[in-house]
Amino acid sequence: MPHWLVIDLEATTEEGGWPLEEMEIIEIGATLVAADGHELDHFQRFVRPQRRPCLTQFCRALTHISQADVDSAAPLPQVWPTFERWLGKHRSRLAGWASWGDYDRKQLEQDWRRHGLNSLLAGAPHLNLKQRFAEARQLKRAVGLNTALQLAGLNFQGQQHRALEDARNTARLLPLVLPAHRQG
Repeated sequence: MPHWLVIDLEATTEEGGWPLEEMEIIEIGATLVAADGHELDHFQRFVRPQRRPCLTQFCRALTHISQADVDSAAPLPQVWPTFERWLGKHRSRLAGWASWGDYDRKQLEQDWRRHGLNSLLAGAPHLNLKQRFAEARQLKRAVGLNTALQLAGLNFQGQQHRALEDARNTARLLPLVLPAHRQG
């Protein structure tokens, strides 16, 4: 059975948001799941931002990530190879990777370029679950993760805006979207 990787990132930000180019990853959460959404393995790490090392009050309140969490973490060029080694163990069964929306994909691609990093994900298909969920449910527009869970009759489990919990909750919607993906 093929496996899917669902990734969620938390990044530096301020109220009102920053342009993608100014954001830096501060947490990586990933869950490897079977097509039925059952978790097989997971990965979580904090990442120390380089350009704006001090988290804003808004960012700390939103993510519940403390300054100490990122201060004690390694920067992305050191964290990413750890992720790649973890992912490498699952490479042969990986059907693709998914995220809620395109932000996570764009942030990763930007940071891979910025830091000269390679990734197994670069050659794997990416599934925008936010878009696919809207299509599968015939919604007029895409909705947020919490709303999608409610539409599916599910409640958010864990702390919102934490990478691994967001990835796990996103993965719970994967079985509702994959049949549409196979047909498309």
